[in-house]
Amino acid sequence: MSGTPPRVLLTAAAWMTGAIVSFTSMAVAGREVSFELSTFELMMYRSFIGIAIVLAVGGAAGTLGQISGARLGLHALRNASHFTGQNLWFYAIGAIPLAQVFAFEFTSPIWVALAAPLILGERLTTVRVGAAVMGFLGILIVARPTVDGISEGQIAAAAAAIGFAGSAIFTKLLTRTETITCILFWLAVMQAAMGVAFSLWFGPVTWPSAQNWPWLGLIGCAGLVAHFCITKALTIAPATLVIPMDFLRLPVIAAVGMALYGETLDVWVLVGAGVIFAANYLNLWVESRPRRHRFMAKE
Repeated sequence: MSGTPPRVLLTAAAWMTGAIVSFTSMAVAGREVSFELSTFELMMYRSFIGIAIVLAVGGAAGTLGQISGARLGLHALRNASHFTGQNLWFYAIGAIPLAQVFAFEFTSPIWVALAAPLILGERLTTVRVGAAVMGFLGILIVARPTVDGISEGQIAAAAAAIGFAGSAIFTKLLTRTETITCILFWLAVMQAAMGVAFSLWFGPVTWPSAQNWPWLGLIGCAGLVAHFCITKALTIAPATLVIPMDFLRLPVIAAVGMALYGETLDVWVLVGAGVIFAANYLNLWVESRPRRHRFMAKE
């Protein structure tokens, strides 16, 4: 990685700064809205905003013709997984310190590495198993369960990471044949339908107050912007450089939690997150090396 030009590093860092700001903004907005709306209502309004954004951007770019219904079943699996994970994430945002939520979220790539052999046909290597064990150890450090177990918010945050992992795997399958416009369109439409269904089931539905519409708009835009920024960073710099930048989300959100909500900085959350990061980076580093240099058993 020492051969990466400084200009490339600075450009990647700029894109990752945009991602960090977007993820942090979405977390703050999600907490603010959670005082008035349920997670299902939040997802419903966010998805309607997402539909408008996708149609506007897709129309301007001339890519709406790429929308196809050829793989609706796989789209449904992808969006059910993401809808579940995102709802649990928004619930956790309002229930436990923001830094804890982000720490648990960093376990998502580990679950992807474990599930990929089953769904994508990839090999289950010793490194992936070892990374999973390290990740679970990191979870225990972050949660520090007592005899009474762990809190509902912590369970929700941990489960959200699994939901995001499922979404990532199904997205990888979709990208083999579908365009980003098609994937984002069905993401917004299907999750809007899910949000409406669950909001009505657990109704009555709350109409957002005037002060919450800006927060909802921020949530609707921030998620799309964050993932776009990460994608751009990955296109210009190696993942082994981009992923450590993403880890900076944790100290940033910890500082935001302290400043806005008086949350205390728990050093064990940082320690546990460090273990989780090390597990992710180990797996990423090994997988990104040329095959002849990987520490894998020969077939």
